Amino acid sequence: MTDPVRVTLEDDDDATSVRVYDDEGDVSTDGATFRFSVDGDGSGGDNAGAEPAGTDPDREPRYVAPLSAVPTDGTLRCEARRDRRGTELILRRRGDDVLAWRNSCPHKPEVRLDPGPGAIVRDDQLVCHEHAARFDCADGVCTAGPCRGDALEEIAVAVRDGDVYLTDDRFDSCRRLDEPRA
Repeated sequence: MTDPVRVTLEDDDDATSVRVYDDEGDVSTDGATFRFSVDGDGSGGDNAGAEPAGTDPDREPRYVAPLSAVPTDGTLRCEARRDRRGTELILRRRGDDVLAWRNSCPHKPEVRLDPGPGAIVRDDQLVCHEHAARFDCADGVCTAGPCRGDALEEIAVAVRDGDVYLTDDRFDSCRRLDEPRA
């Protein structure tokens, strides 16, 4: 499969949304597993194990972006990966620090806070474009809307020497989604 596919699996209690780069695999949440094979033979195709286009083999896999590329008035969309599964995240700069969260609204996990051009930010709060829930940019807690009191899922990042790196142990690598793919 050339381009990744976004797969969302929901059960009564949980929802999991990932980007899949393989022709076969599975996605699980607490009570359900979705198994798939796109080519039907289970072989994974000719590109099994290949890195997605746009991956720089000379760059540290946990490198995200220079601090200067992370906006203070919007968000930067990235993808954290483990094996052949990806999770979209958004980064927001606060001075010399960067915060990152899963790019998903707790009210409706399939709704991205940043659908592509940057999340809506008003009064230092991220605003869900679908139902106007507001999330404090300091801690990700919802201050207004249908998921009030819930919080965005935090993804650990750190700034070192003017660059942002993924430090969350759940993931092996990260890439920006706004960079052109080869």
